[in-house]
Amino acid sequence: MDRLILVTGATGYVGGRLWRRLEAEGRRVRCLVRRPSGISSQAGERTEVFQGDLLKAESLRPALSGVEVAYYLVHSMGSAGDFEEQDRVAASNFAEAAREAGVKRIVYLGGLAHGEDLSRHFRSRQETGRILRESGVPVVELRASIVIGSGSLSFEMIRSLVDRLPVMITPRWVDVEAQPIAVDDLLAYLVACLDLPVSGSRVYEIGGADRSTYGDLMREYARQRGLRRYMIRVPVLTPRLSSLWLGLVTPLYARVGRKLIESIKHPSVVRDTSALEEFAVKPRGSREAIAAALCNEQGEAAESRWCDALSSGGEIPTWEGVRFGERLIDTRSCEVAVKPAQAFAAIRRIGGETGWYAYDRLWSLRGFLDLLVGGVGVRRGRSDPDDLHVGEAVDFWRVEAYEPDRLLRLRAEMRLPGRAWLQFEVDPHGSGSTIRQTAMFDPVGLLGWAYWYALIPLHHLVFSRMLRGIAKAAEAGSFSPPV
Repeated sequence: MDRLILVTGATGYVGGRLWRRLEAEGRRVRCLVRRPSGISSQAGERTEVFQGDLLKAESLRPALSGVEVAYYLVHSMGSAGDFEEQDRVAASNFAEAAREAGVKRIVYLGGLAHGEDLSRHFRSRQETGRILRESGVPVVELRASIVIGSGSLSFEMIRSLVDRLPVMITPRWVDVEAQPIAVDDLLAYLVACLDLPVSGSRVYEIGGADRSTYGDLMREYARQRGLRRYMIRVPVLTPRLSSLWLGLVTPLYARVGRKLIESIKHPSVVRDTSALEEFAVKPRGSREAIAAALCNEQGEAAESRWCDALSSGGEIPTWEGVRFGERLIDTRSCEVAVKPAQAFAAIRRIGGETGWYAYDRLWSLRGFLDLLVGGVGVRRGRSDPDDLHVGEAVDFWRVEAYEPDRLLRLRAEMRLPGRAWLQFEVDPHGSGSTIRQTAMFDPVGLLGWAYWYALIPLHHLVFSRMLRGIAKAAEAGSFSPPV
């Protein structure tokens, strides 16, 4: 029980749930993340958080020291660059570091597909497994089909399409067979790999109890929600057009959407049933998986969401060697006749369903323009309407700093010629409070300066009204945009 377990991808959808489950079981867990602030505040006493980057070999050795079992739950699908090469380098670095550290087992989560003409995504996932095995460290590779759970990429796509579109024009890929697995069953398989009595490396195919297409899943979701939906099949809709379509109506944005669709065109069904014989896990069917996901969504919030993963924002700019211009700042403040806690309550609910307290259509337009150039768009929303934590995605921002009732700083993840932040501070003032709102921008080159100054009139209009909207909501105790 006291052996040390490493989890990579701990800020991701599966990894975020796995380390919490291991911690709840009383196991010693070490999370390897690029930005420790994303989970440090959530980790318990038996969980260590190490900073490291799989693309930087020297950062892996300290994290793997003393580790007995390591989970490899990362991929570069959200990268704007050559994700196959990044996956290759990351796997090679990790495999070598694990071998040198004397790791006894690597558990790798890959993708389930068969055939020669696989998508780049599936080829990369299978190549990653091969690289890990060639290290000499025993590897248990789980090749999973579609993952169904509240906040998962596939479930979010299904939910958003069915909720938003009474009539759907569907391409051929909605009829491709898969074997969806509930996220809780996937986690059960991953945890069982710790004590699986096998020697050497093994590959297992895992899926749910039945086969379904995306069309079946959308119809079942609609049935359980009591919605009447119609699907009109079209013979030709390219991955590029499909991904743009998805980006407009779902939280998916064009870059990830296209890679996902290129993978969906391949059947994802279990051919080798060894996992059913060698694991004690009895996976549920797609109907039960959807019901469980809906039940979770009706609770406080999904335990983790695909879009809260750092990779959902694409490749994180390092800005190494970049010379920034002088920081440009737009700051304004107002006083409100309420205590700091009530004033901050309006701020901590910003984004998502609450909106931005002013010109939400302009924010949506900005998100659409960002989507067109390969950015994240504005539809990621937020995981909880009433609470925030560092590292969480909020529309096209990410929480960089958070102090309850005092400070919220958001870092922009939209495509920009520089770095941008939006910060809110609340301080006591007499019997009330002062709310300070600050927009900060580090321009890069002439384009960065031009971008900022071209938007000054719009910033004045939006930011001033946003501050007034926050103040009005705080004083009224109503945390939705004013009419």
